[in-house]
Amino acid sequence: MPAPGSTERTRGRRIPENSVTETAALHHVLDAGLVAHVAVVDEIGQPFVLPVAYARRGEQVLFHGSTGSRLFRGLAAGQPTCLTVTLLDGLVLARSAFESSMNYRAVMVLGVATQLSGDDELDALACITEHLLPGRWLECRHPSAKERAATLTLALDLTECSVKIRTGDPDDDPADLVDPIYSRIWAGTVPLSESFGTPVRSDDCFADVEVPAYVARWRRS
Repeated sequence: MPAPGSTERTRGRRIPENSVTETAALHHVLDAGLVAHVAVVDEIGQPFVLPVAYARRGEQVLFHGSTGSRLFRGLAAGQPTCLTVTLLDGLVLARSAFESSMNYRAVMVLGVATQLSGDDELDALACITEHLLPGRWLECRHPSAKERAATLTLALDLTECSVKIRTGDPDDDPADLVDPIYSRIWAGTVPLSESFGTPVRSDDCFADVEVPAYVARWRRS
């Protein structure tokens, strides 16, 4: 598989030092995210960006939508797309507004998605479920034939993609570091993190049904 950032369309030009070319980094970001955004242009040329649940399966990104969605039908029919995943790790406070930034991990994937069917689609749905809700597929009811018919499951190969990662302190203008006023402004990073809260039982859940052990083990890093 080509390395991230190795094509003309994905080569990093703006702040290229943040570009990462290791496939392991690509996998790490995709495996850490929960929501992707997928671009699609409709039949009259109007662009849309759709948030989707997703999962990585090998060198593919899997996601699904409704068969009733004209936008998803367009993707299934071969509409070129761009899928992105962004993880925000912190805010970076420089002495100036211009140099203030964010620490982040981001992936962009270009290509044409393929519609899945049969056992391959069922495996993809299991992968998405397990990525979002680890341990759940073994316990929950699997999709019925009617539910499968209402679901359009797509795979996008990771053959053309890019990875950008920013870490560390602000990159201040050197003049601000010696300015008698601006040099006295606090600078640094404010980390951001996600965490799961305490599970809340639904109103129609039997009181003697305990929170599954696999749910209690969920962590975000």
